[in-house]
Amino acid sequence: MPLNFANLLTWQRMLAIPLLVAVYAVPLDGVGIGVRNITATALFIVAAVTDWFDGYVARRFGQLTPFGAFLDPVADKLLVCVALVMLLDLGRIGAIVASIIIGREIAISALREWMATMGARKSVAVSSVGKFKTAAQMTAIPLLLFDGPLDWLGLPLEWDGQRLGTWLIWVAAVLTLWSMAYYLRQAWPQLKRSGQPPGGP
Repeated sequence: MPLNFANLLTWQRMLAIPLLVAVYAVPLDGVGIGVRNITATALFIVAAVTDWFDGYVARRFGQLTPFGAFLDPVADKLLVCVALVMLLDLGRIGAIVASIIIGREIAISALREWMATMGARKSVAVSSVGKFKTAAQMTAIPLLLFDGPLDWLGLPLEWDGQRLGTWLIWVAAVLTLWSMAYYLRQAWPQLKRSGQPPGGP
């Protein structure tokens, strides 16, 4: 397993996942939900920032490796999926939106791996819709983890983390379905050919 600074940053993101769960799961006397919310929000934001930074480091310093290319998306998807499960357990999101986003992550990951075996991975390259989905999702999750007033950002009192985060996570869910339809459309020619018998047209 190659170790370099870029991969260490990715491992840091993996480490944030059990810590995020522990923030809410480990009973600590005198630690209220407000402190837990702020701690979980900070953990998620730091982990999310390393997602951009490790890619920059890998490209800037020539630390791109096959292992890093494998681990980076795994860390991203695990972080998001675990955060959504925690928010579902806390009653801050519904099962429908969580199922849409988690289900899409699993389906598209499987599609990309299958397309890679056929030498057509570029057919399901990240689209602009997918980038907007990720932006909405990665903004919504820390807002929902924070779950507090946002008046310090200059927003009206009624726009707390829960309300704004809920609005954004549903935007992310709609974009999730849109991007999944886009990827499936891009992959359809290969999918169609794979269902034909050998020697078929």
